[in-house]
Amino acid sequence: MNYEKIDNCPICQSSNLQKKMTCKDWTATGESFAITECTSCGFWLTNPRPQLSELGRYYDSPEYISHTNSSKGLLNRVYQIVRGRAIAAKLSLVEKENKSDARRLLDIGCGTGSFLGACKNAGWNVLGIEPSDSARKIAISEHGVEVKEESAIDTLPAASFDVITMWHVLEHVPALQERIAQLRRLLKPNGLIVIAVPNRNSADAKHYGACWAAYDVPRHLWHFRPQDIRALVAQHGLSVFHVKPMVFDAYYVSLLSEKYKAGRMRPILALWNGWRSNASAGNEQYSSQIYLIRPKPQTQLV
Repeated sequence: MNYEKIDNCPICQSSNLQKKMTCKDWTATGESFAITECTSCGFWLTNPRPQLSELGRYYDSPEYISHTNSSKGLLNRVYQIVRGRAIAAKLSLVEKENKSDARRLLDIGCGTGSFLGACKNAGWNVLGIEPSDSARKIAISEHGVEVKEESAIDTLPAASFDVITMWHVLEHVPALQERIAQLRRLLKPNGLIVIAVPNRNSADAKHYGACWAAYDVPRHLWHFRPQDIRALVAQHGLSVFHVKPMVFDAYYVSLLSEKYKAGRMRPILALWNGWRSNASAGNEQYSSQIYLIRPKPQTQLV
């Protein structure tokens, strides 16, 4: 196995990186991976990580739920129930925040296409990007949407989308700065970017520590806080104008985390910890959060 060591923080470019903790790959291989902290800006990253050519095998597991529509087992059933409700909420959010009469939407990391299908049915002109062959085929066959391979991002015309969404995808993207630059290029001048990622500052993250399921090494390459997202997008002329909680995520992540911590399902305790995380979240400290992002207003010259 070949690994890639990251020498500089992708956000502030500092070389002051030190090991913070070790986490296990509970989903596919059982291997352990280090999470490193940038001591200059506080950003966390999985480091070292598998080479890009090796990453695919860490997704090749029946336990990796976002690439399947299975409802077998408690966790899969919970995921499918929550996903159905979440898709309706996501569509409502996009409808509310879209400022354009045009309705052209790009969903990067669209998985099996449920969100894209809902948008299409609501009258949006949609395009999906999905690196997984199996998930892409499901999206196309079950929802009748257009989905391209990830390499197609660079071939899309500039300023061509009113809304770009990445639902729990940015943490998987190897080239962080390059991806935000791509989003900026593809977005219309008054367009909307929606990014949802786990929040390592949440109460459930602190409670479960290295067993917190949303570290999900090595599939999750980056481990964000709200200030990390703000700093990252600001470097590309973008600004976060609102942050929304994903309250169901605390319960689902706690279910998985309890399984990892105790070696068995403990649903009552997991639900309690999920509720406690949401109840104590306060301002921008939920288990997972949605960042609504627009281009910064251009400075007017007098």
